[in-house]
Amino acid sequence: MATVPRFLTKSRFMLALECPTKLYYTGKAEYVNRSVDDSFLQALAEGGYQVGALACLMHPGGVTIDDRYHADQLLRTLALLEQEQVTIYEASFEVDGLLVRVDILRKDGSNVDLIEVKAKSYHPTEDGDFRNARGKIKPEFLPYLQDIAFQRYVVGRALPRLTFRTFLMMVDTTSTASVDGLNQRFRILRDGTRIGVTVAPGTDAAALGEPILTRLSVDSQVAEILSGQIEVASEELPFSEAVRALATAYENDHRVAPVPGAVCGKCEFKSALPPKPDEARSGFHECWSNALGWSADDFTGGTVLDLWNFRKKDELIKHGILKPKQVTMEELGFDGTAPGPDGMSAKHRQWYQCSGRWPGGGTFYLDRAGLTAEMQEWRYPLHLIDFETCAAPIPFTRGHRPYETIAFQFSHHVLHADGRLEHKSQFLDATPGRDPNHRFLRALRVALSGDDGTVFRWAMHENTVLNQLRRQLLSDPAPPDDAATLISFIESVTVRKEDKAEISGQRAMVDLCKLAERFYFHPATRGSSSLKKILPALMASSEFLRRRYGHPVYGAADMPSLNIKTPVAWWQERAGQICDPYDLLPPVFADLSREEQDALEAGLAPELQVGGAAMAAYSQLQFEELSVAQRQAMESALLRYCELDTLAMVMTVQAWSAMLS
Repeated sequence: MATVPRFLTKSRFMLALECPTKLYYTGKAEYVNRSVDDSFLQALAEGGYQVGALACLMHPGGVTIDDRYHADQLLRTLALLEQEQVTIYEASFEVDGLLVRVDILRKDGSNVDLIEVKAKSYHPTEDGDFRNARGKIKPEFLPYLQDIAFQRYVVGRALPRLTFRTFLMMVDTTSTASVDGLNQRFRILRDGTRIGVTVAPGTDAAALGEPILTRLSVDSQVAEILSGQIEVASEELPFSEAVRALATAYENDHRVAPVPGAVCGKCEFKSALPPKPDEARSGFHECWSNALGWSADDFTGGTVLDLWNFRKKDELIKHGILKPKQVTMEELGFDGTAPGPDGMSAKHRQWYQCSGRWPGGGTFYLDRAGLTAEMQEWRYPLHLIDFETCAAPIPFTRGHRPYETIAFQFSHHVLHADGRLEHKSQFLDATPGRDPNHRFLRALRVALSGDDGTVFRWAMHENTVLNQLRRQLLSDPAPPDDAATLISFIESVTVRKEDKAEISGQRAMVDLCKLAERFYFHPATRGSSSLKKILPALMASSEFLRRRYGHPVYGAADMPSLNIKTPVAWWQERAGQICDPYDLLPPVFADLSREEQDALEAGLAPELQVGGAAMAAYSQLQFEELSVAQRQAMESALLRYCELDTLAMVMTVQAWSAMLS
């Protein structure tokens, strides 16, 4: 039986730049892989397919290399390159075990342009030539430049007699759509594992309007990368030698010697605990065991990789400080003082995480005085809200810019002074091609207008979104008739900065995440104040939550839900462990686990990570041809997840209140 060739592709090359040892784990079913194996969802969330199709339309007349097999792709590419002038989409090249596909290739005689298309925002003034004030390539753009540099290296070796120019094509956030409906001209089609984009009939230059993508020459940056060095197993190698070493390691299925560091904290080949013999293997645990001589017991109590919001993990590891309990106050930069009137600082949380000790002892720390003072300012009934949003690279309507916020969903719970709880209202508009922002704002205004009760959010997302929608209304060339009313509403519930001064609305939302960060620490959260970390810790430690939600009551008449009609018990114990309520819901995507949904968010660009799974679902509802049943199932899942987000906020407030009393 013929051996399947093992090519170092550009995606594997980029993986190896994160950590060369990952080449050994990738593609092997026996290893845990917490990354999204479905690149379709990540590209869908980021708008990659639509941006790629738009870029091709801006370079018309090309031929797409869509053959199923590598060999046919290579032969067809070479045949097309015999022409004096040609444009090729997905041109394929292989040389010495290296394989790349170029998004757009344009040949004119002996001159070849290589164009890499990215659904990445670019601001001409702020981003410029991708370098900082010291002339160094900015870290947020380096992976994209390394990607096109690798392509230039491979294609240059395959076609040594030609002259090359390299370009990145990105989304210009200063541009403005000059036509309506541009967003919906690109639909997704899937045939098994094959994914394509169908472009609406009549999509010509006039239909596209003014360009929202910009093409940027990156020859100097690519030359710098190609003449520079890459670290492989603690050894700095020239680019070409590093590529050869990585290609050889992958071809021979050789594990590059691991070098433990902070980067290990983001390893996708990592299980939560050292795996048992009958469980999937964990690349992370094998790496640390091989490099440090650790046994499974050595991982007990975690590693310094678990330290929350600490940026000097590499220094600790280099000095042999590998476990949280080995970290001293001096290494954290902590002076040992008790929390002040404003509650805990980041250093307090880090020290409590490392030492396992906090004021008052017990199983967790609660700053009773600080939290009580905050709660005394609240007005009942309490309103708890959560948003799901999207930042589409291709605008829905004329006059709007790429990556403007699209607010398509909210959930709203109300907690009354007597303890009565109701899922009061919700909103979801995923109608293909329709901008939901104005309808979203109107529905939210109505939901919060019945009284002057305190409104709560978790973290900055909701405040940021509303301020972004305010700016959209102020700059809208054709604002709605009720724009002034909507702007006034937004200003009443948000905090914003103008001329360096902070302006707070008379009903500005209270950030429960900030309160958790300042006043509540549980070791199970590993220092994090994320709602999805706080909730399981509270479920495990709150007697009130056990009594309140330990039997099927949520969704019954006394605790009504807009989505859950068969009463649910959110507090459940299985095999001696308290269940995470999020694990009791089916995933948004039927073929994606909860862990994979979390990984989807982690794999997105930083500005897109809030609600990444919901964003992918919304994009799928926008761009893929779905049956009525598929659409209804996905919308129902979105509604349930958003509802649980605001219910989790309610549970947090209830648990804290019970602890204080």
